[in-house]
Amino acid sequence: MTVTNDEELQGLREIGRIVADTLAAMGKALEPGMTTAELDAIGRALLERAGACSAPESAYGFPGATCISVNEEVAHGIPGSRRIAAGDLVNIDVSAEKGGYFSDTGASFAVPPVARRTERLCRDGRRALWAGLGQVGAGKPLAGIGAAIGRFAQKNGYTLVRNLASHGVGRSLHEEPTELATWHDRSERRTMEAGLVFTVEPFLSLGAEWAEHEGDDRWTLYGEPRAPTVQYEHTVVATRNGPLVLTLPG
Repeated sequence: MTVTNDEELQGLREIGRIVADTLAAMGKALEPGMTTAELDAIGRALLERAGACSAPESAYGFPGATCISVNEEVAHGIPGSRRIAAGDLVNIDVSAEKGGYFSDTGASFAVPPVARRTERLCRDGRRALWAGLGQVGAGKPLAGIGAAIGRFAQKNGYTLVRNLASHGVGRSLHEEPTELATWHDRSERRTMEAGLVFTVEPFLSLGAEWAEHEGDDRWTLYGEPRAPTVQYEHTVVATRNGPLVLTLPG
């Protein structure tokens, strides 16, 4: 989607705030002993209270309001009976729609007490995201986002999952421009036009370079090779003054 007027921008701001507030509340509620289904129920209630509906559930029939991935699960984890334990690394991905506008955000949370390398991974996951966001702006190359994240990862001894990309969003959950690399991609030639709406969502890891399905579960993705992995995600609008981040809590 490309924003063309203030009405569209206000619609995007509203749903962006809703998913951001939902994510923040879920992260705050996270504690050992609760199931991922219980955590998901908190997210569902908050979205419904705000008049929003889960995007993965409504668009793709995902079996949950939010995606909750624990430890070896990299993305698209199905909420269920799994109990969260101290030391776990939990990723929460919240995307929703209201009034015909969509927004998408996510973050990884370490459940204390955790190893220092896990704390560092979470800290650097946020830094990698903002390294990419710093390259967002009207007229800039999309390749600059992945190049900046790639430099950060290499400098700090991390890998990046290279088959989970950022994407356009706004009037649907996934739209043009598709397959926006959050790693260095020499083939990327597109530029950001003013008003372009998309996500930036690097998957920073201590060794994983790919994500794959396992068994009969067609949703949950696991790192290959298995390694602790974090994801942090914002929905942004490219402007002449840089990135307008839509998914900050209100």
